[in-house]
Amino acid sequence: MSILELKDLAVEFNTIEGLVHAVNGVSFSLDSRETLGIVGESGSGKSVSMMSLLRLIPEPPGRIRSGTALFESSKGQVDLLALSRAKRSAVRGRDIGFVFQDPMSSLNPLMTVGDQIAESMRVHLKLDDKAARRRTVELLDRVGIPAADERYGNYPHQFSGGMRQRVMIAIAIACGPKLLIADEPTTALDVTVQAQILDLVKSLRDELGLAVIWISHDLGVVAGLADRVIVMYGGMVAESAPVDALYETPRHPYTEGLLQALPRVDQDRGEELRSIEGTPPDLYSAPAACPFAPRCSYAFDRCRREVPPRFTVGDGHESACFFDLEQRRPRSE
Repeated sequence: MSILELKDLAVEFNTIEGLVHAVNGVSFSLDSRETLGIVGESGSGKSVSMMSLLRLIPEPPGRIRSGTALFESSKGQVDLLALSRAKRSAVRGRDIGFVFQDPMSSLNPLMTVGDQIAESMRVHLKLDDKAARRRTVELLDRVGIPAADERYGNYPHQFSGGMRQRVMIAIAIACGPKLLIADEPTTALDVTVQAQILDLVKSLRDELGLAVIWISHDLGVVAGLADRVIVMYGGMVAESAPVDALYETPRHPYTEGLLQALPRVDQDRGEELRSIEGTPPDLYSAPAACPFAPRCSYAFDRCRREVPPRFTVGDGHESACFFDLEQRRPRSE
């Protein structure tokens, strides 16, 4: 059952240098209990797309130009992009939890971590102070904070980076949401702590029945966590596929390039790492052709004239490319 149906999301920013077309027609669906990984280079539109769902981008200079986001909230189906401020506030925190990349800048340094977790439960669940504190201590313990009752009164600076991220996760799940969105939550953490956070999210997903959207640069992390993966480039969806199909048979040249750029344990020590030549597209111009064409070794004339649609290339597998990687020839359709 689908709990989120995003269609034709377009977001732009009005800057001194001109209009930035940050997101250009992003569409996808998310099923209940499904984990969706979203990957791509910096500037590809991953975070802006997801923050736009909850209207967390600054408006102005940001503006949602088009799109619908039908979400099965606890009060019925709503269009997240059309909600009033008051109704958005009722959905954020209650039905959708958001974990940001940098917990130190996301947590309030003047409030104890306990009060920050309890606040949403007082607002959304109408818990009194005693019940909210009891539930907060349970959450701190659940996300792996030792001596949870004692740490309730601590401030964010008294926690390590990994523990702060655990606090952010506790805030995100405090009201029993249907959807958890995590925006590169392990980027600033060392590898050991990253693994701990990933294990925590997996266990919470299974225990609470959450749907998860995980935004990341790390293809290795996404491979071990997601059921399905979306690859973004130039503010557009380049490829969408079940996780195994994407890694075994990538059908978009950009996805192929990303996977070839990954270091391998069986790689010769003297062999240079591969990279994708060129630079990301100029988003000051609205897309009029394939955004990856200037960097693509398979590009031909049509790629430089038209924006490719998403072709169905397998079961649940789509690729926005005029070149058929499997047949190694341009598509005839």
